[in-house]
Amino acid sequence: MRERTDVCGRFAPSPSGRMHLGNVFCAVLAWLSARSRGGRFLLRIEDLDVRRCKPEHARLLEEDLAWLGLDWDEGGRRGGPDGPYFQSECSELYAQALQMLKEHARVYPCFCSRADLHAASAPHLSDDAVLYGGRCARLSPAEADALRRRRAPALRIAVPEESVSFTDGHLGHFSQNLARECGDFILRRSDGIYAYQLAVAVDDARMGVTQVVRGQDLLSSTPRQIFLQRLLGLPTPEYYHLPLLVNAEGVRLSKREKSLDMGALRARFTPAELTGWLAFLAGQQPAPEPVPLRSLAACFSWEKVPRRDITVPARLLNEERAE
Repeated sequence: MRERTDVCGRFAPSPSGRMHLGNVFCAVLAWLSARSRGGRFLLRIEDLDVRRCKPEHARLLEEDLAWLGLDWDEGGRRGGPDGPYFQSECSELYAQALQMLKEHARVYPCFCSRADLHAASAPHLSDDAVLYGGRCARLSPAEADALRRRRAPALRIAVPEESVSFTDGHLGHFSQNLARECGDFILRRSDGIYAYQLAVAVDDARMGVTQVVRGQDLLSSTPRQIFLQRLLGLPTPEYYHLPLLVNAEGVRLSKREKSLDMGALRARFTPAELTGWLAFLAGQQPAPEPVPLRSLAACFSWEKVPRRDITVPARLLNEERAE
């Protein structure tokens, strides 16, 4: 684990398709936040699910970031001292962390399918996930062995009846009762793929990340990561959660909107034009005037960034080219 002697930010995308406007917005603010404090910046490729994440998408991702003018000190294909930077290459590291968790907390097999969870009369969380009721935590060893002969289990960690709180650098105080608002959560899926919560806690620590900038949709997952960090004796970085980009109807922008992926955006804008729009959406300038990315670092301020969802203007969504 790298000693935390300086500011280190990161961008950690999943290469399941071409980056879209929301991804780029997050990348730019993560880069500006780290560079404005003279910090390092790294690129981590979160390709845990190798069936969905393709090497060609990872290559395009790096090309798109470079086109925009965003650089990184280590990571991606560049490599560096804290590799691997592709999560698909880190299974042994996650296995070691999982073994440590088994020594400090209760980790148990779960045989519930997604259909089982949604059929149960359990409360749904804000992201439409189901609050797990601990059904498999109550299985006897004999019952678990019988189920294991029929299907491979996932592994869950039992959470205590306590709240995990932290101060978000952008949104302020946030607290979550793990048992009542999260439930026992998965560390490794039934197909053997390690869960995001475990992987990101391990990777941020071993890479010396001190500053995590990401979307508000991941805010509720942060207490789980802090819980794992504490069990594993890992440091907790600063967190900054961004407002989401939405259309006029308030619907979050996604990769399904091809007019906003980097292929379409690069055809419509120059790097300075696109950066100008992103700086405008982030409250860093009063109008979407073209601006080179590097010129924004010296004057970047979190105080200017909106705290609620940001509606993307129709002319950015629909025009062939901004005037």
